[in-house]
Amino acid sequence: MNSSVDYGREAALGLLKIGAVFLRPDEPFTWASGIKSPIYCDNRLTLTAPEVRNVIENGLAEIVRREYPEAEALFGTSTAGIAHAAITGHILGMPMGYVRSGAKDHGRQNRIEGRLEKGEKVVVIEDLISTGGSVIEVVEALREEGAEVLGIASIFTYGMKKGLERLAAANVRNVSLSNLDVLAALAAENGYIRQEDVARLLKFRDNPSDESWIG
Repeated sequence: MNSSVDYGREAALGLLKIGAVFLRPDEPFTWASGIKSPIYCDNRLTLTAPEVRNVIENGLAEIVRREYPEAEALFGTSTAGIAHAAITGHILGMPMGYVRSGAKDHGRQNRIEGRLEKGEKVVVIEDLISTGGSVIEVVEALREEGAEVLGIASIFTYGMKKGLERLAAANVRNVSLSNLDVLAALAAENGYIRQEDVARLLKFRDNPSDESWIG
C-alpha cells in the first residue's frame, strides 16, 4: 500500500468527479423527512467507477490497518456496505460477512451472514454516516451475537451533530475516509461550487432543520 497517497483527498475528488456526492446549494434536494439538503450522496456509484473504487477500497484497508490493527473480520452493512467489505477484506486477506437490515423469514432466519465467532474482533464497513441510526443497529446486532465491535470504517460522513451524539451514546467509534469539510473545500477549489457556498454547506451540516442556509 502506498502510504504517500492521501486517500481521503483522492476519495473526495473521485466522489465529486463521478457524481456520487453531488452538491446543489442553489437547488436543494428534499429528503424523505422533508428536510432540504444541498448535498446528495450515492456511494454505490463508486462500484462502477474502478479508479475511484480502487482509491476507496485501499483507503478503507488503510483505516482498518491503522485504526483497528486487532481486527479479525469485516462486516458490511446491508446493502451498501457489502461490496466494500468484500473488496477491502480481499485486500487485507480477512474474512468478511454482512448484517441484514432484518432477519430472513425463511431458512435459518439469519440476520448475520458469514461465520462469526464469540468474542471475535470485527470492524463494520459502511458507505455513508449521516444520523448514525442504521449503522448503530448493525453494531448492536453484532454485539448481541457476541462480537467485539472495534468500530466502523466508513467512506464518507456528514459529521452531523445528531450522528456524532448517537455514536458516542452507543459507544461506537467511526473513522471515515472523507467528510463534508474536506469535500466542500475541494469542491470550491475545483469549481464545483462557489467559495461562498462552503459556509452554506457547513451551516446545513451543523443544523439540517435550519433552512436559513438556502438564502
